[in-house]
Amino acid sequence: MTFPYGRGMFDRPQELREGVRQAYSAAAEAPDARHPFPVGRAFAESVGYPSELLDRLPGEAAEAFAGVSNVSLVAGIPAGTTVLDLGCGAGLDSLIAAERTGPEGRVFAVDFSPAMLARVRAATADLDQTEVIEGSGEDLPLDSASIDLALINGLFNLNPAREQLFAELARVVRPGGAVFAAELILREPLDEATRSAATWFA
Repeated sequence: MTFPYGRGMFDRPQELREGVRQAYSAAAEAPDARHPFPVGRAFAESVGYPSELLDRLPGEAAEAFAGVSNVSLVAGIPAGTTVLDLGCGAGLDSLIAAERTGPEGRVFAVDFSPAMLARVRAATADLDQTEVIEGSGEDLPLDSASIDLALINGLFNLNPAREQLFAELARVVRPGGAVFAAELILREPLDEATRSAATWFA
């Protein structure tokens, strides 16, 4: 698979967005295939998800995990909390959030990849407190001040509309709420060849 990225990619946000959707949908549909970023249970374990935790959760989520950290384990999620898992991917963090918030809480799992969301729906089918939503971070289909805690596990690098993303998070998270985000950060600028590579987001 090739992606329409390279010089000037941020000047073509729709093209960029569709390329990212294709890449993550491919990871959901064939997680064992080769991808330009790490995918799967072994990767989840490498960033801190304990094997005993993964053993008791539905395999659909860990099989196609493609986050960057174990953000749902770091976040303090009290029982009864309303949680947004933005860019939920295959749903590993949504499952952990649902377990921690319990039946009195609520988890909104939001992603723009239908293939990833199919995995989340399968994994959370028995969890009444979880709602799976196809949507974008720039235009969240949620009420203002309706979220106690938001989880973001690798999203900002993949979307150039960051001002809108932050504005929407500020709108939906209630005053006094919390946002727990994990992202890859460069320690030094990339050389031009790497910046122009098709797999820049890896």
